[in-house]
Amino acid sequence: MEENLIVFKVGTSSLTSPAGDLDPSKILKITSQLAALHQKGYKLVLVTSGSIAAGFRRLGFDKRPKKVADKQAAAAVGQGLLIEEYTKDLLAKGVVSAQILLTQDDFADQRRYQNASNALSVLINRRVIPIINENDTIAIDELKVGDNDTLSAQVASLLKADLLVLLTDVPGLYSANPRTNPNAHPIPVIENITPKTFEIAGGAGSSNGTGGMATKIKAADMATKSGVPVFICSSESSQAMIDAVDQLNQGTLFTANENAFNQKKQWLAFYAPTTAKVFIDQGAVNAMAKKGSSLLISGIKQVKGDFQKDDIVEVYSLTSKHLIGKGKARFSKPVLKEILEQNHPEGIFIHRDDWVTTL
Repeated sequence: MEENLIVFKVGTSSLTSPAGDLDPSKILKITSQLAALHQKGYKLVLVTSGSIAAGFRRLGFDKRPKKVADKQAAAAVGQGLLIEEYTKDLLAKGVVSAQILLTQDDFADQRRYQNASNALSVLINRRVIPIINENDTIAIDELKVGDNDTLSAQVASLLKADLLVLLTDVPGLYSANPRTNPNAHPIPVIENITPKTFEIAGGAGSSNGTGGMATKIKAADMATKSGVPVFICSSESSQAMIDAVDQLNQGTLFTANENAFNQKKQWLAFYAPTTAKVFIDQGAVNAMAKKGSSLLISGIKQVKGDFQKDDIVEVYSLTSKHLIGKGKARFSKPVLKEILEQNHPEGIFIHRDDWVTTL
């Protein structure tokens, strides 16, 4: 009996016909596999695209709309149609599902972040499959996650999943674009995501979707830093999801970072809204980034923006101007300014327990 928690993400191309309509047979293929894994005892979460694709034709559009208001209206119609297909198919197999719509603000607000974690945990432990999508109907740019690859990484990280599977229309990451380069070869395992990894990702996704391989690498980077391995594979096979659990199909496995962020540091690193920047000298950079030390007030050389006590601030190297990390301020800007004006400023501005290095 398995107890592993697996988060699956399916993209629009895995749910729709070439014309862009929602394809019930593709939904059935997904739900059949989820039900089979559920029967084996796996704990499951599905992050799904497809609400706009499911709804735009019902509004009289010939193709996927591009205007924000049109897409939001299509999502409002499509969300119901999409969850109806999932719910109907899963219930026929004796599996209960739940719809959850999220925005970036649900991750940025620490209380809502914890509430989302608690609610999802209850559903999962009750053997329900949460079906998650971004709330495209009401989200504005400032509140949008942006793509469901990123959303799935956020959910997998939040839940400390055992595996995140990104299903797409290509069988993993290649050394180059296989559609244009006949010499491209698949990459089965990546242990460290580097700028080179993003370079070879390149290319856009399906015309019916929003994500390409680059967004999947970004998602993998976030998840692996949170201790969650990621497997990217094709959704084409009727056994793709089942095989992906043990990486039996062709794909790319991104191994989890051994020094993974805990939930508090995940929130700091990826979601916490920032209100200001502080610039520190090289000695402080070395102490924080390499030794895990707290940020001493004496290392601060420049401050930009306003902040209050307990606000989250970004910390940059004064020399390179590169972002070093983020942390919780122990003082407001006026208090910090007073201390800095002293001959020998002393004290801790960001404690290492409230700090995360993002280099």
